[in-house]
Amino acid sequence: MKLGAAGTKLMHEFEGCKLKAYPDPATRGEPYTIGYGHTAMAGLPKVKMGDVITQKQADEIFARDLGKYEDAVMIGVTHQPTQNQFDAMVSLCYNIGPGNFNKSSVRRLFNTKDYNGTARAFLSWNKAAGKVMKGLSRRREAEKKLFETEIA
Repeated sequence: MKLGAAGTKLMHEFEGCKLKAYPDPATRGEPYTIGYGHTAMAGLPKVKMGDVITQKQADEIFARDLGKYEDAVMIGVTHQPTQNQFDAMVSLCYNIGPGNFNKSSVRRLFNTKDYNGTARAFLSWNKAAGKVMKGLSRRREAEKKLFETEIA
């Protein structure tokens, strides 16, 4: 599966697009981020303070990075998600990384087909460096809402 329009919109809204590298808001240092939330953990380019990219480069990096997170979700789930479920899980995976996604209650509950529990589990991923972050809380609410959109 590939990220759909709703997932792209959600991720672009919450990641924002910064063409100049900036420090992680939780650590106020590394990892440095550029474009739509790209860090060196996602692959090249490695990001350092002072880096500047164009909008075209930001779009290309985002498109390239997505494959890693789309694949991680599809490998981690045991049955086919709906497009909105997939988009919500890719957004979460992009933000917390494939390792954390694979250990998450979101993935575990989805695999047991407990969709209501899965939706609620998004909300627990609202911390960075041990602190609740308002931006992450808003993002998790949006991911939960997107995930629930097609629950019958």
